[in-house]
Amino acid sequence: MPELAEVEFFRRRWDVGVGQKIAAVTLHEEKRIFRGNDLTTLTRVLPGARLLASEARGKQMLFRFSHDAWLGVHLGMTGELRHEPREFSVGKHDHLVLAQSRQSLVFSDPRLFGRVLFHHGASVPEWWSRLPSALTSDAFTLERMQAFLQRRARSPLKGVLLQQEFFIGIGNWMADEILWRAKLHPSRAAGQLTDVEAREVWKTVRFVCAGALRIVAEDYSDPPASWLFRHRWEKGGRCPKDGSELGRATIGGRTTAWCAKCQPR
Repeated sequence: MPELAEVEFFRRRWDVGVGQKIAAVTLHEEKRIFRGNDLTTLTRVLPGARLLASEARGKQMLFRFSHDAWLGVHLGMTGELRHEPREFSVGKHDHLVLAQSRQSLVFSDPRLFGRVLFHHGASVPEWWSRLPSALTSDAFTLERMQAFLQRRARSPLKGVLLQQEFFIGIGNWMADEILWRAKLHPSRAAGQLTDVEAREVWKTVRFVCAGALRIVAEDYSDPPASWLFRHRWEKGGRCPKDGSELGRATIGGRTTAWCAKCQPR
């Protein structure tokens, strides 16, 4: 599933349409990605509206239009945003197409695990405003993180880092990267961290998020070979720090990779 930086990459694809009006809307309204939406209002309001701005937060995106229209997108496992020529052949997985004068903005999702949310109103939609603060923002403080860890004191760190109600945008590879850099075993209980270890996690979360946004979000490049990311699923993959063979297991409900020497139990 796309994580923070991958979502930012796809968000930027639609920025080619900022400042331009929507000429027409094509959608597969029977698909479950549109569940709970007022599609009658969507197809009435969006044509003629201008795309004003966009934002990504965690694994979700928000696109703001004139005419008090807001569009939220969650990619799910297989969704993607792209732009195509103004006149193109809409594919069976292209479930939402916003045609503009210069191009068409497309949301496709073969497996339909994504979600589209539409809101018509002057204020920011509630489903966006209630999202947690970005992990690169000033609102992500050490004190708030420590309190969250203590509320899940018995849970493994790997599982806690994947909880989107606080660690928004962190997915499987980023959680492994954070714990490897912080030198903490993924099965370590969240409530067992010392103050020094908690601060290291907080700093590392910010470092990995910022680095992923700088590298991956730019052109979908992989992080450098010095990151665990490049070695996690290699056959016989080894730690880029000390060359030790990586351990693998299911922890916190997800397949996990770690270095036994760098991250002892």
